[in-house]
Amino acid sequence: MSQTALVTGAAGGIGYAIAHHLAMTGYRVIVSDLSIESAQYAVTAIVNDGGNAEACELNVALESQIASVIDQAGHIDVLVNNAGIQHVSSLEDFPADRWKLIIDILLTGPAFTTKAVLPLMRGNNFGRIINIGSIHSLIASPFKSAYVAAKHGLIGFSKAIALETADNDITINTICPSYVKTSLVEAQIASQAKQHGISEEEVIEKIMLAPMPKKSFIDTQEIADTVSYLISPAARNMTGQTIVLDGGWTAR
Repeated sequence: MSQTALVTGAAGGIGYAIAHHLAMTGYRVIVSDLSIESAQYAVTAIVNDGGNAEACELNVALESQIASVIDQAGHIDVLVNNAGIQHVSSLEDFPADRWKLIIDILLTGPAFTTKAVLPLMRGNNFGRIINIGSIHSLIASPFKSAYVAAKHGLIGFSKAIALETADNDITINTICPSYVKTSLVEAQIASQAKQHGISEEEVIEKIMLAPMPKKSFIDTQEIADTVSYLISPAARNMTGQTIVLDGGWTAR
């Protein structure tokens, strides 16, 4: 029986790249997304490329939906907590419900999903959990208070669970890329231009790429390849760690 990977927020962007990569390397992949139509579209593309994938609707902020997905999957060997949203605003203008939603999806969601898969992983004495963090797990930017708080929290969560699961062959790690050219980042460019009073081109050059000595967006395949390493036997003793793909940003 092939190993099964559950990827949240996998209909596009980073999640889709990871799901596609895992399917191409022999995993049965559960492509979960808030939109079942988008998840099904992603699965069709993966299957057309020769992969084994299934679609499911999943709101990671709802424990009942998580439980249903886990039950349908049967077993989960690899969990990739990737689902995310963004909102750019000063704290004074930040809608309270939006702030709470970001925390629910980016921090509470990974905790609930991890909680749901751990009994299965303990039963098999094997599991690999990958959290998709961000450069904002390590540094801060203005107008992103909820996102920065959630992504910082994800690193602490990973460390705590690494200690709780050290008695089994289970690992949990966090990948922290700087800006990746996805639809989520594309949407931020206009918002940041408005908040900072600059052009969209200046947002890319002065805010997104200026802190990176390499001056380059991170490619989704780089993240997928990092996932491959973290779930490989070579990384069986790597747990509670933060893997940073930032073009030298935090080396300054």
